[in-house]
Amino acid sequence: MSYMTLLYIGLGGFFGAISRFLIAGGVQKLFGGFFPVGTLSVNVIGSFIIGFAALWFEQVIAPEYRAFFITGFLGALTTFSTFSYETTMLIEQSAYYRAFLNIALNVLFSVGATIVAMILFRKLFTL
Repeated sequence: MSYMTLLYIGLGGFFGAISRFLIAGGVQKLFGGFFPVGTLSVNVIGSFIIGFAALWFEQVIAPEYRAFFITGFLGALTTFSTFSYETTMLIEQSAYYRAFLNIALNVLFSVGATIVAMILFRKLFTL
């Protein structure tokens, strides 16, 4: 991997992170705090965009722009888009068991890791 590719990813990540902050914050403010609709919105938007972008960039766009937009921008906007794309690819390959396993493990382990981290933090750093 070249340094230029890393630069493209970094620049895309910069814009993706700012977009995530603005979109998620704006949507959350609009709908209130009952449900994390801001995060849900960027996850759904990112998942929708990657569905088009992965196929379009594969055929039309140079690899460095794919790195900028998909890996950098969408990766910073939401990693959920990558998870959605990979699961969709498994489904399209009729790998239903692996797709289900991917869904179950990502959700269970990610949420589980957050719970464990919060419990550890509270035990270690709460006065």
